[in-house]
Amino acid sequence: MKYYIERISSVATAVILLQTLFFKFTAAPESVYIFSELGVEPYGRIGTGVLELIAAGLLLVKRTSLIGGILGLGIISGAILSHLFFLGIEVQHDGGLLFGMAVLVFILLAINVILQKEKLADLIRSVRN
Repeated sequence: MKYYIERISSVATAVILLQTLFFKFTAAPESVYIFSELGVEPYGRIGTGVLELIAAGLLLVKRTSLIGGILGLGIISGAILSHLFFLGIEVQHDGGLLFGMAVLVFILLAINVILQKEKLADLIRSVRN
């Protein structure tokens, strides 16, 4: 059962991340607005998109899903903190949809990493040695 929950959380997260790439890579007005407000347009938008693409790819492969989960947590934490400290919960009258999606992705990624805690412990041990 643990395997299926991890896979579902990984694939669902990857789908969400891949879906947002369209907006980042096509310079959708809302995406450009967000990264302009943060003062990192266009490099932040494109760089974040590339990192999200890498994280999504890693999440889709069981063997690398832990690394994708960790990378994704870092990326989405930045998005959540940007909303909380700079952008606000609601961006351009979206009713908080982007913030809500970021929180959902964070939860799914946290599930992914927690369910692979043994693998994470092995990874930490290998980095220490």
